[in-house]
Amino acid sequence: MGLKYSSVQCFSKSVDDYHGTPICDPYNWLEDPDSEETKAFVEEQNKLTMPYLEQCAVRAQFQQRLTELYDYPKFSCPFKRGDRYFYFHNEGLQNQDVLYVQDSLHGPATVFFDPNALSEDGTVALKMGRLSEDCEYFAYGLSSSGSDWVTVHFMRADDLSLLPDVLERVKFSCLAWTHDAKGIFYNCYPRQDGKADGTETTTNLNQKLYYHVIGTKQSEDILVAEFPDNPKWHSSVAVSDDGRYAVLSITEGCEPVNQLWYCDLQQLTDGITGLLPWVKLVDNFEAQYSYVTNEGTVFTFRSNLEAPRYRLINIDLQKPDRQHWSTLIPQHDKDVLGFVSCVNQRHLLVNYVHDVKDILQLYELATGQLVRDLPLDVGTVVGVSCKKKHSGFFYKFTSFTTPGIIYHFDLGEEKPEPRVFRRVEVKGINQEDYLTTQVFYPSKDGTKIPMFLVHANDLKKDGTNPVFLYGYGGFEHAIQPHYNVAYLLYVRHLGGILAVANIRGGGEYGLTWHKAGTLGNKQTCFDDFQCAAEYLIQEKYTTASRIAINGASNGGLLVAACVNQRPDLFGCAVAEVGVMDMLKFHKFTIGHAWTTDYGCADDPEQFKWLFKYSPLHNLPPAPYAGSPYPAILLLTADHDDRVVPLHTLKYCAALQHGVGSSATQRQPLMVRVDTRSGHGAGKPTAKAILEDTHIFAFIAETLGLSWKE
Repeated sequence: MGLKYSSVQCFSKSVDDYHGTPICDPYNWLEDPDSEETKAFVEEQNKLTMPYLEQCAVRAQFQQRLTELYDYPKFSCPFKRGDRYFYFHNEGLQNQDVLYVQDSLHGPATVFFDPNALSEDGTVALKMGRLSEDCEYFAYGLSSSGSDWVTVHFMRADDLSLLPDVLERVKFSCLAWTHDAKGIFYNCYPRQDGKADGTETTTNLNQKLYYHVIGTKQSEDILVAEFPDNPKWHSSVAVSDDGRYAVLSITEGCEPVNQLWYCDLQQLTDGITGLLPWVKLVDNFEAQYSYVTNEGTVFTFRSNLEAPRYRLINIDLQKPDRQHWSTLIPQHDKDVLGFVSCVNQRHLLVNYVHDVKDILQLYELATGQLVRDLPLDVGTVVGVSCKKKHSGFFYKFTSFTTPGIIYHFDLGEEKPEPRVFRRVEVKGINQEDYLTTQVFYPSKDGTKIPMFLVHANDLKKDGTNPVFLYGYGGFEHAIQPHYNVAYLLYVRHLGGILAVANIRGGGEYGLTWHKAGTLGNKQTCFDDFQCAAEYLIQEKYTTASRIAINGASNGGLLVAACVNQRPDLFGCAVAEVGVMDMLKFHKFTIGHAWTTDYGCADDPEQFKWLFKYSPLHNLPPAPYAGSPYPAILLLTADHDDRVVPLHTLKYCAALQHGVGSSATQRQPLMVRVDTRSGHGAGKPTAKAILEDTHIFAFIAETLGLSWKE
C-alpha cells in the first residue's frame, strides 16, 4: 500500500536531560492541544484515516449488524431508596441510559431522570448520582464530551423539581449524603488559570473535601478536609450505615493502600461548621481498608493488611490499637476476596474471584461463618444493589455470551432462594453457537497465565484462524468475562477467536499478581502478553500474521510496547487512549497518580526502567530498514483528560516518521482522533458503535478477512 506520511513535521529540536542522559523530544510541540500546528496535524491525520476506515470492505456490513444487535434492552439492578425502587434502562440504541422509578417492584415505571434530553448527540452523560437516605433529594453529576470534570446538580425526588444548587470543578469525587439529608460531602479542585473543560493538560493537585448544605451557594460550602502539605492526596468519604460516622479514605496514587480517618458526626453539637475533628485510625500507606459496615463502634473493613488476597477485619473504635484488631473472615488459600456488602442487618454478601471467575456467598456478620453459596455460571457479577437495612438484594450476572441475568434474593422470606428477576435476550445471537474455554499457558518465566478463548463450536485448529487478543495488566484491575456484541460479531461473521489474556499487573490473583507486573517488573506484562500470542500459534489456533492485539489506556501502552518489542508477532495492533510517553506522563492532569504502578522518570533508577519500554522512546528512527510493523490503528479523543491525546499524537508522529520511512512497510500506520469524546466513560451509544465498527473493519481489512453470513 506504501502510504506516505508527509504531514509529519518536526517543529522542535527539544532535548531533555534525565540524570545525565540527553533524550530528544522532537514532537513536544504536540503537547499543546490548542496550537495551530497540533490542530493541523490532527486534521491531516483524520483526512488520511477516516476515508480509509470508511472504505474498508466489511465496514458497512459490520456497522449495520452491530447496530441491529446493539438494539437490545439493557437493565441495571433495581435499588431501593425509601419505599421506591429505581433502575437504569436503555431501550437499545439510546445514547445514554435512563433512570426509572417505580412504587413497587412489579408496578409501572416512570422516567425519573433522562440524560438524553440534555444534548442532541448524547455527549452529556450522567457520571454519578446519589439519592439521599430518605429519598428526599437526588444529587447528580454531569460530564460533557467524556471529560472527567463533573458539574453536580440537585433535584427533589418527589416532584422532580430542580434546585438552584450547583457544584462545579468536581473531579474524582465522592458523593455522600448525611442521613439527615441536610447536605452532602463531595470533592473538588481549586480554580486554576486557563480552561478546565477536558481539553487541557494541566496537572490536578490539591483536591479538597467539602460539605454542601442544600439551599446554599457553593461559595458557602464548608471545607471539612484538606491536605496542603500533600497536594497529590485524594480523599473519599463514606457515611456509615447507621449515619453516625464519616469514614475518610485517603490515597496517594493508584496503589491499593490508604489512610483511614473517621469523625463521629453525633458529637458535633452545632453540626458541620468547619474542618472536622478527624480521628486517625490508620495514618500510613501500608495497606488498604475499605468500609463494609459497623455495629456500634465495631467496624468491618475489607483489607489487604498481611493478606495479598484480602480478608475481612474488625476494628473497635474504643480499642483502636492494632493488637486489638481481629479477623472476621481470613484470607482464602487461593481465591481473591472481591466486593463485600452488608444485607438484612446481620448478613454479608461476599464475592470471591476463583481463576478469574466469580463466586458469590452469604456469611454471618457476627461470626464470619459461611451460610450458603449462591449459584452462578462461569462469568462475572457486574452489579449488586443492597442495603444493610433491607432483607432483599439484587445481583447481575454476565459472561462472554450472556448479556445479563438479574437475580433477586429476599432473606425475609420463609425459605429464601435466588430467583431470576430479569433475563436479557439478544435476538440474532445464539449462545449455543459459541464455545468459551479457559486455558493456562506458560509465560517467559514459567508462570501459568490464564486466558479465555471464545470461538465457534466447530473451530478447526489448523493455524489459520484470525485472533483478537485483548489485554490490560495494570492497576490491580482484573479483566473478567464480559458481554460485548462487537466481540461476538468478530467470532460469528469474521471467523475469529476472541482471546483475553489475564496477564500480571492486574488483580486476578490479588496483590502479589499485581505487583509482579508493576514498577521494575513492568516488562513481565509484555512478556505475558507476547507469550499468549506464541501459545496460540504453537497450539495451531492461528499464525502471527492473523493476530490482532488490542488494549485501552494502560492496555494501549501494553499494545504499543509489545509491537515495538516484537513487530513480527502480530498482524494488526489497535491501541486505544494509550500511555505512550513514559518519561513525561506524570506531568499531565492526573498522571502523577500512576507513578505507583509505573514509577517516575524523576527518579534515576525508575527512569532506566521506563526508558527501556516507553513506547514513544523505543520506536526506530528514520531511515528504518528493520522488520515491517503490523498494521497499527491508534485511537484518542480531544476531551480525554485522563490519558491526554498528546501521548497518542507524539507516538503516531514518531511511528510514521520512523517506521513509515521504510520501503518494506506496506501496512497502514494510522490514528483516529475523535471529537467531543473522552477516555471512554459515558460515551454515547452512537459513538461506541461507530468506534467498534472502525476498529473491527480496520482489523478485517488489514488481516484480509471477509464477511461470513
